Amino acid sequence: MRLLLSLLLTAGISVGLVCEPSRAQDSYPNRPITVVVPVPPGGAADFIARLLGQKLSERLGQPVVISNRSGASGTIASDNVAKSIPDGYTLLLNSITTHGIGPHLYANLPYDPMQDFAPIALVANLPLIMTIHSSHAMKSVTDVAAYAKANPGKLSFASSGNGGAPHLAGELFKVVNGVDMLHVPYRGSGPAVIDVAAGRVDVMFDAAPSLLGMIEGGKLRPLAAASSQRLEIMPELATFAELGMKDMEISLWYGIVAPAKTSPAIVQRLNAELQTILKIPEVQSSFAKQGAAVTFGTPQDYAAFMQAESRRWGEIVKKNHIKIE
Repeated sequence: MRLLLSLLLTAGISVGLVCEPSRAQDSYPNRPITVVVPVPPGGAADFIARLLGQKLSERLGQPVVISNRSGASGTIASDNVAKSIPDGYTLLLNSITTHGIGPHLYANLPYDPMQDFAPIALVANLPLIMTIHSSHAMKSVTDVAAYAKANPGKLSFASSGNGGAPHLAGELFKVVNGVDMLHVPYRGSGPAVIDVAAGRVDVMFDAAPSLLGMIEGGKLRPLAAASSQRLEIMPELATFAELGMKDMEISLWYGIVAPAKTSPAIVQRLNAELQTILKIPEVQSSFAKQGAAVTFGTPQDYAAFMQAESRRWGEIVKKNHIKIE
């Protein structure tokens, strides 16, 4: 009898241990989720995070808190998330900066951009636009290239920070045109756009969400789009390829990742919710108005995409000897 009772108790405990993780996953989420954004408020990343965060909160029935943690080209935010508890409550809005370009520019990162994260979904793609302040004497890309060639180092270009897509776009422009320009990095797109619009810096490469307000307000003049096709929101704007600069194709992309070892069930749940959100007409319309294209796919698709982007930018950085100033 004692043996039978012992066996039953053991079985009961074992069943309890097996069921406990399942119950924890079934109850996810039962408290607020934080999405860490590695740039200050006001740019493309912030716009995407807040729109998706609002919709994700509505679908999950829990608050989704947007936490802006800028600095070191996303390294600080990425490291924070990589070392967070892998329970699905701390996520990162990652990008071409944190997982495409940055790892090839910064030595001794405190995290592995591929091994320390669980990809959830690629959510948006935003081609960059080259702009100049509207009162500038240079009216075209050709004018800019010609002036930069005749005046090495005198022309300046602003960016949202070292190692990001706007920075690399300027470096590519220098390589493609054989010119020298002064890079002026800022802590985010917001202050950079203000200084370009005021004429304190000459040109800037960035995505539409950061530039549209100043373009529509007549403060900035768009010169070319770094996309394969003309942008829907600016069909009159030529692409760099049309101007004979086919290598000048560069976009900001954003996705959601979690710390490595996050439960596959939670990763799949978040992916499924995001796929549903990205199909909402209101969301697609909001993205389109900002020059962004929504993207769809599985966590596996996103993992493959990040690896491909890392290879591409690694080759570009190495071939062109691009370094952080």
